[in-house]
Amino acid sequence: MGEQKDQRWIILVVFGVIAVGVVAAVLISRSGGSSSSDTSATTAAGANGCKKVEAPEPKEVSLKAPKQSVKPGEELTAVVQTSCGTFDIALDTKRAPKTTNSFAYLAEEGFYDDLTFHRIVPEFVIQGGDPLGDGTGGPGYKVVEKPPANLAYTKGVVAMAKSSAEPPGTSGSQFYVVTGADAGLPPEYALVGKVSKGLSVVERIGELGTPSEEPKQTVLIEKITIEHG
Repeated sequence: MGEQKDQRWIILVVFGVIAVGVVAAVLISRSGGSSSSDTSATTAAGANGCKKVEAPEPKEVSLKAPKQSVKPGEELTAVVQTSCGTFDIALDTKRAPKTTNSFAYLAEEGFYDDLTFHRIVPEFVIQGGDPLGDGTGGPGYKVVEKPPANLAYTKGVVAMAKSSAEPPGTSGSQFYVVTGADAGLPPEYALVGKVSKGLSVVERIGELGTPSEEPKQTVLIEKITIEHG
């Protein structure tokens, strides 16, 4: 009798293991076979391809204006790494040597690291580079370089932001990238250059804009690197 009970017990255990395996297989097939690692990766990247990040704390910055080290016509590229991907800016050192010199200086000093695109206007611009994060901050100095009179702020053009009270060509650290076909702005905003690679990333960021100009989610400038040549 004892041996028969043991055999019955073993049979029940085997059937139980098989049943659990069948149920697990059905659940996996219904879920499309996705693993937990796939799910976490999707969550980290976000449905729109942008990582979910926290807004940084505002910070006061006070730097001195840099010496002119950029040579007119020198080939420089700013590689902008963001929480939505990376895009490149071909700096227009020929037409804007002072402005690009300041922009490159701030990038190499790590000034732009962990700042945000605080202003995103659909089909117009994405604007970032403010250490205070509210559109009022800067590096502690100003550069003035009047932009070309025939400059058109078309899609992909990068320029520096300024207040309406400041003279044409005034800039600090805040810059914007045009996302619309033509921003229709007068030639008063200092030229930085034009997006040469990764325009789809700029457009992705632009899709996070709202009528109030406040982004739907935080978009972080992780780092800007200057490449020579």
